[in-house]
Amino acid sequence: MAKFLSLFSGSSGNSTYVGDGTAGILIDAGKTAKQLAEALRAREIDPAGLSALFITHEHGDHAQGLRVFSSKFNVPVYATEGTIKGLKKRGYIDEKTQIYPLKREMEIEGLKITPFPVSHDTYEPCGYSVFTADERKFTICTDTGVLTEQSRQALSGSNVVILESNHELSMLLNGPYPYPLKMRVSGAKGHLSNDDCARELVRLVQGGTTGLYLGHLSRENNTPEIAEQSALSALQIAGLKRGFDFELGILPPVNNKKAVIF
Repeated sequence: MAKFLSLFSGSSGNSTYVGDGTAGILIDAGKTAKQLAEALRAREIDPAGLSALFITHEHGDHAQGLRVFSSKFNVPVYATEGTIKGLKKRGYIDEKTQIYPLKREMEIEGLKITPFPVSHDTYEPCGYSVFTADERKFTICTDTGVLTEQSRQALSGSNVVILESNHELSMLLNGPYPYPLKMRVSGAKGHLSNDDCARELVRLVQGGTTGLYLGHLSRENNTPEIAEQSALSALQIAGLKRGFDFELGILPPVNNKKAVIF
């Protein structure tokens, strides 16, 4: 049976575990190696038992712990060629890091991992879909200013998704960020707003997705309550019912120990 665990989600760090009982992978390593290992062990997962670590892009809140974590637990790392370039420039990997360029589709101990491009201000960012042996599909799509057609295709048909709901636009525009940063966050290569996320959730549920999780919420420009209400309003207007058509969760910076089974 497949499961995912959100270890960390947000601008202070991101990491997600996906496994099926025989193999497990980590997507992103945006905390220190010690914090990542402690989070996994608290959920009864042996860090040394991971099959691989996949990185979405080179920003620190997704990659800061990967070099030490990979080395300490002998876990191979995979990323796009552009992300590998960015990781080298930022010092998150060195010549000893076991890092390999992504293929269009990879299979690791029964898990099939497919990357897809997203729209963010890094070299070659991506999201991931993970297919388990029992034909369940999990997709994570964060750190994207817009949802491209490739992203939407990747999200389609998922049983469970983590989709970015980063900011409430009015909070961002009227908040403390300097103007250039506001423009970056709200731009096409920034982060997805609550409203954009909510519209996509409607499409996904109408297409059969039942597990919805809001991720990468901004601490300064959003709240869990506002993000949740934005999503629920759009879904309810479309005639969709929570607990019947879909389940909705909000991922906090440090999640609880309960796994989501899908």
